[in-house]
Amino acid sequence: MLNRVVVAPSGFKESLSAQAAADAIAEGVRRVLPDAEIDRIPLVDGGEGTAVALAAATGGRLVALAATGPVGEPVGTHFALLGARDTAVVEMAAVAGLSLVPRALRDPGATTTYGVGELIRAALDTGVRRVLVGCGDSGTSDGGAGALQALGARLLDADGFELPHGGRELSRLARIDPSGLDARLKDTELLVACNPFNVLCGERGVARVFGPQKGATPAQVEELSAGLENWARVLTRDLGVIGTDLRGGPGTGASGGLGAGLAAVGGRLLPRFDVLLDHLDLDARLARADLVLTAEGALDHQTPRGKVPAEVARRAKLYGRPVLALAGTLGEGAHEVPGVDAFHGIMPAPMALADALLRAAELLTDATERALRMILLGSRLPGQAAVSAGAVPAAVSAADVSGTQRPSSVR
Repeated sequence: MLNRVVVAPSGFKESLSAQAAADAIAEGVRRVLPDAEIDRIPLVDGGEGTAVALAAATGGRLVALAATGPVGEPVGTHFALLGARDTAVVEMAAVAGLSLVPRALRDPGATTTYGVGELIRAALDTGVRRVLVGCGDSGTSDGGAGALQALGARLLDADGFELPHGGRELSRLARIDPSGLDARLKDTELLVACNPFNVLCGERGVARVFGPQKGATPAQVEELSAGLENWARVLTRDLGVIGTDLRGGPGTGASGGLGAGLAAVGGRLLPRFDVLLDHLDLDARLARADLVLTAEGALDHQTPRGKVPAEVARRAKLYGRPVLALAGTLGEGAHEVPGVDAFHGIMPAPMALADALLRAAELLTDATERALRMILLGSRLPGQAAVSAGAVPAAVSAADVSGTQRPSSVR
């Protein structure tokens, strides 16, 4: 029987947090399998919800404060102190995320990571010896320049004047004065949880891959790319970076290049799932599942490049567990995500993006119900043999789903 279902989604950008997505999927499971044990594991990838999830998982707490937002105005934000109290988690999306940039102001040439540096300083003020910075869901493309300015570095143009905020200014960078950098950085382990596929410069550089998603025009993409090339060169020279390729090294392009900026001041760029998921005991929980449900906003050719469903599927397959992926949109390559046995879009009919974002929880719940009913129907078709332990059940009686069927709320 299908007794234990693991629900391990990421968040849906600008719509649902990972926790909200997990709750919506769990509701859909309950409609079909009211007696199943549902293990909700909202997964974080360094983006929105990371600090909250890790604080909850470790018995830690959130520290609320105000800091400089991506468009230069103060925003209410937070960082986490994990249960052991020796580690702080700074979630860049909580202070410089795309969701904090009003649509009318989406210009990645102007937005800043200054608030990220402020959060790191605030974390250091608590006396922690380790700061974990989660990268993801950024609304910036300044290479981490703003963060370094907040940490005390001076970014100077050819005339010795400090550069304003924003990635478009980096082409004018002539020199970095690091003498004012926060001295505590030297005695602090700075870990940067990032997608190793994201690099700062080149044809697959962060401005070219993600700039358009943040509002950049083709001309701005080229402007940002040129600025980041200069940023990598000056950073390497003036901060004496040795042994790290800031231009093309793994993770240097994380969060609009924040990875490169933090690497230049001693940050270690680490694959985000290696850093984050150990706190959630994910592998052991997947091993006990009969079925694994995962989800994200879009399932496509980018998914295997460090996205949550691909990581969940990879780990689930180590234990032979079947994986169903749900997604807001299905794009090219959705059928090629390794380890995903089946996938299902949550949109039952065409609708405006604004409506889909507003109704995402409802759509996700309904889609989960539809997908599970198809699984149960397939298991009862003539000729279906009993399946091995850990797979979808071979037979479910009518009584197992009696009273739970309901029409979709979407017409």
